[in-house]
Amino acid sequence: MQSRRTLSLYWKCQLTGWSVASLYWNFVGFIGTGFSIWLALIHFFADLLIYIPITHLYRNYSVRRGYHQLRPQQLLIRLIPAIILLGLLFMLLTIAKNFLVRYWFEAGFSAPLRDEFRQRSLTTFITGTRLMSIWLLAYYGYHYAQREIKATRESARLAIIAKDAQLNNLTAQLNPHFFFNSLNNIKAQVIDNPQAARRAIDLLSEVLRTSLYNRDTTLITVQQEMALIADYLELEKMRFEERLQTHIEVDPTITGAPILPLSIQTLVENAIKHGIARRKAGGKITITIQPNDQGLRATVENPGTLQAPATSGLGLKNLAERLHLQFNGKASLQLTQPTPETVIATITMPLT
Repeated sequence: MQSRRTLSLYWKCQLTGWSVASLYWNFVGFIGTGFSIWLALIHFFADLLIYIPITHLYRNYSVRRGYHQLRPQQLLIRLIPAIILLGLLFMLLTIAKNFLVRYWFEAGFSAPLRDEFRQRSLTTFITGTRLMSIWLLAYYGYHYAQREIKATRESARLAIIAKDAQLNNLTAQLNPHFFFNSLNNIKAQVIDNPQAARRAIDLLSEVLRTSLYNRDTTLITVQQEMALIADYLELEKMRFEERLQTHIEVDPTITGAPILPLSIQTLVENAIKHGIARRKAGGKITITIQPNDQGLRATVENPGTLQAPATSGLGLKNLAERLHLQFNGKASLQLTQPTPETVIATITMPLT
């Protein structure tokens, strides 16, 4: 099935613009002198046959010379002579057209062409330069606008590419950091508890598989993130045993909500490293994920004290940058210490 060919925007504008101009001139002539409808039709089609080729030929010349790619300052010095030249052509062809139409179709008309030219040349030239100025400004204005739109889209595309590259780089930094800590946990179990070490290797392989499969995924669900955290916490419980207790509360209405991968897991890892690991008695980590007015709010509470600056470590600094990039500054990471022995890390993210 062949596709239907349609007129381009350029030709639609050409036909519409010159048709409107010719109809206006015919209307003025009709109410002024009362010439017939047939004469008006002749003038109408003659106008289209004269003025459209003039502007179209100039357009072809402009495209060959690349005028539509020039900067406004460069274009201006070329527009002035173009307007004068097109205005002269308009004047000559309009006077010739009007003379021939009157000579062939107006009874008793006998004025010489020289007199017609002398009487109407200045007025017709001014009209022509005005019309051609409008045509040229509209034509180049359209191309300038299209060029700016294209440049804006290209800038946006490059910004997205740069953003994706930065996110991938940050993720590439974070994954080795996470796996290095996990391997240290396994090493501690190999001699003392081989069975626990085998289980730890199984858990780490599952975490690795999930991470590799989601490598190109910008966002994952809360459920997927919590499954990763569950494997990680089981690994850490093999290391800390009774020193690590956990409590998890996840609102069931948001288990399918999209979040940044390894975001809550990073908070859990930070809570264990700076909270549980530094206390002989260990402590309890509470993970809470709930919807709020901004979208989603996740908190990780652990025993410990804040160190200044609170977000200077690789994991938290990395997470803060990823949140900013992914959500265009609409997500936040905050660490607070509501009591001398409690630290709470909070993430808010919009629900996209």
